[in-house]
Amino acid sequence: MDSEGLNTTTTAGHEKRPTKIRFDYDDEEQQQQRPDQDETLTESSNLEVEEDTAMCDPSADDDSMAGDDKTSADYYFDSYSHFGIHEEMLKDVVRTKTYQNVIYKNAFLFKDKVVLDVGAGTGILSLFCAKVGAKHVYAVECSTMAEMAQEIVKSNGFSDVITVIKGKIEEIDLPVAQVDIIISEWMGYFLLYENMLNTVLYARNKWLVPNGLVLPDKASLYLTAIEDADYKEDKIEFWNNVYGFNMKCIRKQAMSEPLVDTVDKNQIVTNCQLLKTMDISKMDAGDESFTAPFKLVAERDDYIHALVAYFDVSFTRCHKLMGFSTGPKSRATHWKQTVLYLEDVLTICQGEALVGSMTISQNKKNPRDVDIMLKYSLNGSRSVASRTQYYRMR
Repeated sequence: MDSEGLNTTTTAGHEKRPTKIRFDYDDEEQQQQRPDQDETLTESSNLEVEEDTAMCDPSADDDSMAGDDKTSADYYFDSYSHFGIHEEMLKDVVRTKTYQNVIYKNAFLFKDKVVLDVGAGTGILSLFCAKVGAKHVYAVECSTMAEMAQEIVKSNGFSDVITVIKGKIEEIDLPVAQVDIIISEWMGYFLLYENMLNTVLYARNKWLVPNGLVLPDKASLYLTAIEDADYKEDKIEFWNNVYGFNMKCIRKQAMSEPLVDTVDKNQIVTNCQLLKTMDISKMDAGDESFTAPFKLVAERDDYIHALVAYFDVSFTRCHKLMGFSTGPKSRATHWKQTVLYLEDVLTICQGEALVGSMTISQNKKNPRDVDIMLKYSLNGSRSVASRTQYYRMR
């Protein structure tokens, strides 16, 4: 996580300074960062605040949102059949080089081991594993990209080491009873969008040997607050008056759908708060749904227009801790950040705190979508506000 602006958290009245762990990228290109880009990971947060009283009607359910419920559930795998999305991911140097470094710099973990690649795509992670001496790699891909992966494996001379299997993890049979390592790039926007994490957990429970490796094994979700007047005016308030016509019904939907975009670090007004750290090697299915409190303390006098979520992932079983951050103070990735606009424009003074909680859960109609309930309140010298807002990643 970005270390700038990280405040100590309090638990039951006692101050507790979060433990910071510096990522070792072990790659010359990724080490060329500005001095203010300090990549760290905070292990835990136990901040407790009182839950806000809901101020908005939660009856704005799924049916009130325009759009087709099939957007991600029915077309999810088809979207990964086109090479364009794989090109974007492969060209994400932070993402792909981190995985490559984890494998190449820790070849001893993979030597003569059986590896399961969940959601293999083009097979790039499987190729990395095969190159460092894995005994066998099973690359499972549900989209038609599996056919391309098979050809790629053959073209690179690894057909005897990599077996590409087309199908859903939950429906396939592996030729082996157990695997030593499960590797996957399962993270979606807002970390949990597309709900691929449960697929990894299913594979872990069914095939991973005792004390086997899941890579990556840690993922953390963070929250901060930003000033974003211009963009909110352009993307949200635009619908109030469109060439003289009232289109506020679209504004309502625009507010309920988080925006995935790159945030300028200079927009950040508060500290960054850890919401949740997930241990992929130990967590249970369903643990990705949770409620977490937050306390965002202003580091300067400014306005707050939105909250911003981002995530870190780490590989803690390596010789040196490795991982990456998708935060706004870090090198850009294809995940960018997730912006949740607030109904209120909050005027906050340095030292004042925006407190509340965030509840994250799978959408009941489409489990690949993410429902978010945000409760927040500010009791400042210039602004007093308390509200509950609902969002849906879709």
